[in-house]
Amino acid sequence: MWLKAQCCGGHTLWAFNRTHLDILSGYIGARLRERGAEPGGMTLVARLPNWIKAADNRDELLRVISRLSASID
Repeated sequence: MWLKAQCCGGHTLWAFNRTHLDILSGYIGARLRERGAEPGGMTLVARLPNWIKAADNRDELLRVISRLSASID
């Protein structure tokens, strides 16, 4: 089951489960985003759309992720 919510000017943020939300939260909440040396291609966070990576959307995205996380409990 996907978790979905509207945010950031009409975009839809979705996640598969709590683990996916935790990954997104960790990436979005990080003040310094470093690239890892992942063998074999792009990582999940490298594939995220630009509106998720934009610092301007950080606070709203973290609020929405928190709300989605609370809805699982």
